[in-house]
Amino acid sequence: MSSNDYQFVTHWRVQSTIEEVSDLLGNAPELVRWWPSVYLEVRELEPGDERGLGKAIDLYTKGWLPYTLRWQFRVTENRSPHGFSLAAWGDFVGRGVWTFEPDGDWVNITYDWQIRADKPLLKYLSPVLKPIFAANHRWAMAKGEESLKLELARRQAKTPAERALVPPPPKPSRPEVFWLPLAIFLGLVVWAVIKSRSIRSG
Repeated sequence: MSSNDYQFVTHWRVQSTIEEVSDLLGNAPELVRWWPSVYLEVRELEPGDERGLGKAIDLYTKGWLPYTLRWQFRVTENRSPHGFSLAAWGDFVGRGVWTFEPDGDWVNITYDWQIRADKPLLKYLSPVLKPIFAANHRWAMAKGEESLKLELARRQAKTPAERALVPPPPKPSRPEVFWLPLAIFLGLVVWAVIKSRSIRSG
């Protein structure tokens, strides 16, 4: 595996039905509304067939780190309501597989994401910053699980008053939330290097 290849397997567990989960995660343009911390813009390029097979989607996304990604995917397999598979290209190249398994009143969700990062920032810095880029993906997926649970709570609310009590989904991260800790970290590294050199020279 080269330095800019990534594989992530994410597991979520939500109280719902596989039909409801499939409806939410299979409707890409709606991601902007209920998962706005990651999906900034989503538009359908091609509708695919009557089951959505071949559907093509254009996405503009971000995570915790202060960069954005423009990529596309096409639905290559539809196992509705048990999941679907997609092929991605653009700043990412690879494949993703969503799997939904019923477990009583709950649904176990698995996302297997195998990609090569072709965006120059990721491609050339992956040899050194791969753990940070991986942490960025895990942050994005954690926000997805949180947002999905909030959306399900809204959909399952029995009254408007109950629905109004559900908090809004997390918003996109602010760049300064990343840069300040990074500046402190780099400052400490520089201080440690200077201190180490002064000890050796002394």
